[in-house]
Amino acid sequence: MIAPSDRTPLPREFFDRPVLEVAPDLLGRTLLRTTPDGPIALRLTEVEAYDGPNDPGSHAYRGRTPRNTVMFGPPGHVYVYFTYGMWHCMNLVCGPEGQASGVLLRAGEITEGAELARTRRLSARNDKELAKGPARLATALGVDRALDGTDACAAGDTPIRILTGTPTPPGQVRSGPRTGVAGEGGDGDAHPWRYWVADDPTVSPYRAHVPKKRRS
Repeated sequence: MIAPSDRTPLPREFFDRPVLEVAPDLLGRTLLRTTPDGPIALRLTEVEAYDGPNDPGSHAYRGRTPRNTVMFGPPGHVYVYFTYGMWHCMNLVCGPEGQASGVLLRAGEITEGAELARTRRLSARNDKELAKGPARLATALGVDRALDGTDACAAGDTPIRILTGTPTPPGQVRSGPRTGVAGEGGDGDAHPWRYWVADDPTVSPYRAHVPKKRRS
């Protein structure tokens, strides 16, 4: 159980930095999701960085749209998108306002509220799989587009807060290609921007993007 004294969110200045600094520094931090059914806390173990207009893999690469507008707003806000017609994924906006960079939350360990998370993730074979992957993480936490734009740095009883937690020591942080990113943005040598906690069982497996075959 997180003590009340430990529930202060990270300051906005934490997110108002280059995305490649923020992303690895999020590992080990605590995400606190408050719901009417109770709280769920998650220790972040895997993330991916996306550098806005400088990154072909970013949703903001081609500019502002109705879907990605939160990415252009102040740092420290939540960007939620819907993908493949069935899954939500959660990101944290970082960098100066207008830059549109963000960090995709890929995986974590549920440290509080596992009972509630299990009701949302009935297919999980064990608790290590509850938030093992970005769509699973969002599902376990009950995150959808209604939370798009949430201020994760706000004080008070907000739906999502990022707490200090216990930052992962640099020696335990690993990096490599992003998972399943198509095109130029999927070049692992140019974008080794997935970061994870070494040997943590909640980290999702790496999957390279496989182009779909065209019908003849």
